[in-house]
Amino acid sequence: MNRWLRRWFAPASTPLPQPVPTAGDARQRRILTVEVVIVFTITLGFAGLRSLFSLIDSLLQTTSLSDQSVAINAPQATNEVIDLLRQLLSATQLVAWGALGVYLLWRGGMKLAEVGLPRRPQAADLRWSIGLAALIGIPGLLFYLAMWQFGLNLGVQPSTLDQTWWRPITLTLSAFGNGFAEEVLVVGYLITRLRQLGMGENTSLIISAVLRGSYHLYQGFGGFLGNVAMGLIFGRVWQRTNRLWPLVAAHTLLDVVAFVGYALLRDHVSWLP
Repeated sequence: MNRWLRRWFAPASTPLPQPVPTAGDARQRRILTVEVVIVFTITLGFAGLRSLFSLIDSLLQTTSLSDQSVAINAPQATNEVIDLLRQLLSATQLVAWGALGVYLLWRGGMKLAEVGLPRRPQAADLRWSIGLAALIGIPGLLFYLAMWQFGLNLGVQPSTLDQTWWRPITLTLSAFGNGFAEEVLVVGYLITRLRQLGMGENTSLIISAVLRGSYHLYQGFGGFLGNVAMGLIFGRVWQRTNRLWPLVAAHTLLDVVAFVGYALLRDHVSWLP
């Protein structure tokens, strides 16, 4: 048991990829650093800054956080066809963000299987996905409800889309877009690049988890803390297994249940915001 705990909390550094030598190739280290900054400036890092300002604005309101609400999937147009197209574009943008991280790793000479994205997922990936979704989903819901009741979180509405034939489709696509973008960029891409820059596994994991929490700050303190905890678990699972598909699938499953489930239940239960 003690040996297992040591391996979990202090994992050995992976042999891939090799860190860029500090003195031998300063130019390559600068290139990697600039690349990481650019990638997260145009994707999730910038979203983190917007979320921070959104939380500050919410705190400046005269009402408590629990009396305010925020929607994750909201209508983007009054015309139904245009709304559908914009919802599809939003999901496509998320997938493109994840694809950018995949491309940069591949362009840098790494095989996708080396970061946990083999062409053919394994049967064990499904078990990992379901287990992770259950591990995060049930405690996460209880934690969110508690933080909301204590006034430390906004009322999060996963979907305020109108009841249309395409609502389940776009919500499912949005769930996959979130899962693919976040797990590829914040886990597979970022931790790989931090390894190349010489950072240890625990330091890389903490940076990844805090970044994940940052772009959920718009939900309140509960959204931040809950996603930091999720990031620590997901990131460590990837560091220990080198399997990224289970994280993508688990994240997608969590969001499908949250988005579609909320849309179906919000008018029938009183304890949801």
